[in-house]
Amino acid sequence: MSARYHRESSPPAAPRVITHAMPEAQSVALGIFVDVGSRDEPPALHGASHALEHMLFKGTRSLDVHALSARLDALGGQANAWTSRERTCFHIQVLREHWREALDLLAEMICAPALPEDEWRRERDVIEAEMAMAEDNPEDWAMDQHMAALFPNDALGRNVLGTRDSLAGIAAGDLRAYLQRHYVAQRMLVAAAGAIEHRALLEAVRHIAWRQGEFLGARAPVRMHGGLHRVAREGEQAQLLVSYPGVAAADDARPLAWLGNQVLGGGMSSHLFRELREKRGLAYSIGSHLGTFTTQGLWTISCGCAPAQAIEAARVLSATLARFVDAITEEELARAKRQLVIQLRMAMDSVEGQMMYLGARLDEPELHSPLDWVARIERVSLDALRGWLRDRLARPPLWTIVAPPSELDRVCASIAPCLN
Repeated sequence: MSARYHRESSPPAAPRVITHAMPEAQSVALGIFVDVGSRDEPPALHGASHALEHMLFKGTRSLDVHALSARLDALGGQANAWTSRERTCFHIQVLREHWREALDLLAEMICAPALPEDEWRRERDVIEAEMAMAEDNPEDWAMDQHMAALFPNDALGRNVLGTRDSLAGIAAGDLRAYLQRHYVAQRMLVAAAGAIEHRALLEAVRHIAWRQGEFLGARAPVRMHGGLHRVAREGEQAQLLVSYPGVAAADDARPLAWLGNQVLGGGMSSHLFRELREKRGLAYSIGSHLGTFTTQGLWTISCGCAPAQAIEAARVLSATLARFVDAITEEELARAKRQLVIQLRMAMDSVEGQMMYLGARLDEPELHSPLDWVARIERVSLDALRGWLRDRLARPPLWTIVAPPSELDRVCASIAPCLN
């Protein structure tokens, strides 16, 4: 199944190339994935990965920022980028006849950026505005506090954007040195999905002068802290977050984690949505999600509610977790399987979605087809799911409570019994 789904090659002195053919598509989605993110930054360069992502759109050695923007717009597609704790990705979707030009532009941005100091001064202000937006979002801000408490002595706990102080200490020359160290062929993947032939992309990639370097080695696992993290913040909402260990990015137990998460907080029929929102009206925002990293993972429940309802929300959330494993029924498992299978199969129609899926090859020793995962999901039994859930929920969690000072002590007191 995997061999039919994708093709891949590892040319010398160039990134790995991986493709998924969709011959009937009218477009091609291209992505250049770089195995670097905020987790790889020393404290003095906190925010450099995200800053560099921004700056590579600010011109190349042959194209100033306006000429580069005009060339990208002229392709008529969608060019964008993102940075996470472990990855940076530059991607574009264009008509099938324009993929070579799109690849050349992305490669020029990465291999020959201008990185002018005056543009960095302006872009620093833009990123600070982005920080302000995140700070104004209670859920995003609370999650940043939660991650910092989960991993207080490691870069994994720091946010992706950096801080105003850390950005102020970064110069364009620092970004250039960071690029030279991390943006090397040995840490990149070129992925494409749509109306494209593997051999043609491989030949195009071979003719690009990629920066050379070394693979910097595997990241080390980090201890996850448990307990209770109190955060006082005025506002119209309280935020409750609780995290248990999840699964790493390439863990074979992923189908179990996906199904457990779906039943607990993955949709409108989930236990959390039903108990906290539908039955009691305690929260508008309630759910759970899995965060995966190369070394480990997180399973996080998040709830936003009115401060006056935080104690009741914490009580119901705790009670729901306590009875969750034994309460799962065969019917719920079957529904969760169906939901995940539909999501995987429908995503296969998306050219961009399939390109992003290929990017997971940086984590995987072998990339499996979405249909392979469908088969694995279908094979999960209720007993196996309950066993995995009992193991995870028996481990010490971290609770983060964000609430106004007037409510914080009482809410935290209501959580205390859950920590024993």
